[in-house]
Amino acid sequence: MNPVTIYTDGACKGNPGPGGWGVLLRAGAAEKELYGGEPETTNNRMELTAVIQGLLALKRPCHVSLYLDSQYVRKGITEWMAGWKARGWKTAAKEPVKNQDLWQQLDEVVQGRGHRIDWHWVRGHAGDPGNERADALANRGVPSR
Repeated sequence: MNPVTIYTDGACKGNPGPGGWGVLLRAGAAEKELYGGEPETTNNRMELTAVIQGLLALKRPCHVSLYLDSQYVRKGITEWMAGWKARGWKTAAKEPVKNQDLWQQLDEVVQGRGHRIDWHWVRGHAGDPGNERADALANRGVPSR
């Protein structure tokens, strides 16, 4: 499996409001930047979208080191999702899971593409160069009003 490093981030101007997502992919000496946005969204939706888009950009199964500053996404995929699925996409409080459409898409990408993913949380805006680049890309993706 090819090793790939992915940094992802989401941004929102207002929450909800216009938002963007950014992805920095590194494989050996090669780098690729991706970004996009939506006119009315939330920060959590952009964080999820960034991870989905980063993983969808990979053409074959890879060993992915994925760095993100969203505890919501990291804990959702590594801790909470199994329970949500077992409860029919309900939280422990029996409420519908927020952003279920994106969580289900992320689950399909993670389960169905053959990647081995190591999830790494980094503190946002703390000087990590990959996270700072992903943040700048996410901000570039925010549509202007």
